Amino acid sequence: QVQLVESGGGLVQPGGSLRLSCVGTESIFSFNAMGWYRQAPGKQREFVAAIASDGRIKYADSVKGRFTISRDNPKNTMYLQMNSLKPEDTGVYYCNAGRLTTTTMIPFGSWAQGTQVTVSS
Repeated sequence: QVQLVESGGGLVQPGGSLRLSCVGTESIFSFNAMGWYRQAPGKQREFVAAIASDGRIKYADSVKGRFTISRDNPKNTMYLQMNSLKPEDTGVYYCNAGRLTTTTMIPFGSWAQGTQVTVSS
C-alpha cells in the first residue's frame, strides 16, 4: 500500500499561487516516478504533472507554463508550485507513485486523502 500525505492546499483568488507538498517513504521515492492528479467536483480524476527519479517531467497541457513540479529525494518529498491559478484548477489534489509514459504517469496504488485547492474570488 502506497503511503503518501499531501498538504498545502487552500483558498486562493484567481491569479494567485499555492505550493503543494507530498511526503512519502524512502522506498516509494527511491525508484519511482511521482505525480500529481486532481479531481474536480463531478469529474473524474485527471493527471496534472509527474517527475521521474531521473528528473524527466511531464505536464498536462492545461497547466504547462503555470505549474512546476519538483522532488527532493533525500527528504522523500515532492512539490507542486502552482502559479496563475484559475477557477478551473479547483479540486482535490492527490499524489501517487507510478510509471512515466510519453504523456502521463500510470499510478501504482491506492490514493490518500488529498488536499483541497479552491480558486475563487
